[in-house]
Amino acid sequence: MVLDSIVAEYKRYRGLAERAVAQVADEDLNLPVGEDDNSIAVVMNHISGNLASRFTDFLTEDGEKPWRDRDTEFAEGPFSREDVLNRWERGWGILFETLATLSDEDFPKEVKIRGIGLTVHDALHRSLAHVAYHVGQIVTVARVHVGKDWKSLSIPRGGTVAYNQNPTLEKPA
Repeated sequence: MVLDSIVAEYKRYRGLAERAVAQVADEDLNLPVGEDDNSIAVVMNHISGNLASRFTDFLTEDGEKPWRDRDTEFAEGPFSREDVLNRWERGWGILFETLATLSDEDFPKEVKIRGIGLTVHDALHRSLAHVAYHVGQIVTVARVHVGKDWKSLSIPRGGTVAYNQNPTLEKPA
């Protein structure tokens, strides 16, 4: 039951990122908004690499895999939309395949990340918070790039009363 809620939140954040990215022009996916900032493509590559590493053999191997090269996840492209979305799909696919094998009874089990033991419950919440943090970055950078043509992903300004009469965003579709 708790696991279902965690899966739903992962899906909600994935959907937010994908709806934001769909509004961004291809040429802006690789464009950071500031000198030391990451582009949307870089953040998506990082999320993908993190999910693939953490959730491959989740219960039996350390979540920081020796094959992961985290530093290259932050290398600027350019990356094509297709390449970014293929990596994105791979990371999320690994996450959801692994989550489908778990149950709430697995929550007290221990997994390791960089040699540090965490309960499955704690590792899932840590990962979900990490994804949410970076999805927020994606949405913010996307809004900057899209500008006045941005289509709200949540309740548009001035739309709270109407939304509250039909709250459709409280759970993932």
